[in-house]
Amino acid sequence: MTKYTGYVGTYTKQDSKGVYQFTLDTDNKELSGVKLAAELGNPTYVTVSDDNKNLYAVTKDGENGGVTAFSIHEETGELTKLNDQFAAGSPPCHVSVDHETNTVVTANYHTTKIASYLTNEDGFLNPATSVVEHEGTGPHERQEKPHMHYAGFTPDEKYVIAIDLGSDRVITYVADNGKLNEAQVFNTAPGSGPRHITFHPNQKIAYVMTELSSEVLVLQYDEKDGSFTQQQAISTIPTDFNETNDGSAIHISSDGQFVYAGNRGHNTIAVYKVDQDSGELTFIDWTSTEGNWPRDFVLDPSEEFLIATNQKSNTMTLFERDKETGKLTLVQSDVYVPEPVCVKFTTGA
Repeated sequence: MTKYTGYVGTYTKQDSKGVYQFTLDTDNKELSGVKLAAELGNPTYVTVSDDNKNLYAVTKDGENGGVTAFSIHEETGELTKLNDQFAAGSPPCHVSVDHETNTVVTANYHTTKIASYLTNEDGFLNPATSVVEHEGTGPHERQEKPHMHYAGFTPDEKYVIAIDLGSDRVITYVADNGKLNEAQVFNTAPGSGPRHITFHPNQKIAYVMTELSSEVLVLQYDEKDGSFTQQQAISTIPTDFNETNDGSAIHISSDGQFVYAGNRGHNTIAVYKVDQDSGELTFIDWTSTEGNWPRDFVLDPSEEFLIATNQKSNTMTLFERDKETGKLTLVQSDVYVPEPVCVKFTTGA
């Protein structure tokens, strides 16, 4: 029997109390055991270290925002708070950690900043090493200033990528022992509102989800200098869908065969087949998330399942994933989690 431990980051504006923990039973194809794992304010985004020893969550505490470090119990998955680092202003909306659990980076939608933190060997967070404030605007009404929506590492971890929805930019930073120095800027189409990025395992192609234009951008990535060049843009919604849609998350299967993109409004996950020579995408189909406003989703460690979080309907939905076709089949819906945003797994069974 294989069971995986997952964690859900949430908003705490209504009924949620913080970070929730649950279990995926791959034999019974079931999500169960949802419980509060850590009481925090607005821990909308969480990330788990590669060695499964630490979890980092964005956090709100009164008028301050920051990031909190936890240790993960090896057997129970329970979280024990280590420490946190705060600054004045709204909490970040995204957090990533490198493979060695040496550096944590955050992106802040409201304050226009990204920040990097070095950790000690137990995963504790040191005060911010770098804080970079951004400038710029875009033509859309939501682009009155920079809105940093993602900060994470390139596959070789030579660079940190920051994505600015507010000024249509993908910014590459050299990460030098936690210090961030700008290296490249890629400009997306005006008003597209880039949000999240994922890399093909060949490390030569990246896929960017745009929130405002609901597209996946296929980018050539040059690891020598951290630059990007666009080669394709493909819609994530039907041409006749005229209601509001905000693109959300984007993820790729570890074999590089399929890309998945979330739609809030259309309330689906779009599935694409990857051309392994060019990296370009061919649309396969849409799968309803059986809920409202799917803010994020994740492939489980076996990649036989996909779990989506429906923020406005307070639910998680479990799909079985066909590794040959990429298609998703509904297994379980209406799993209650209050105000869910993102979901992450430890990799050990």
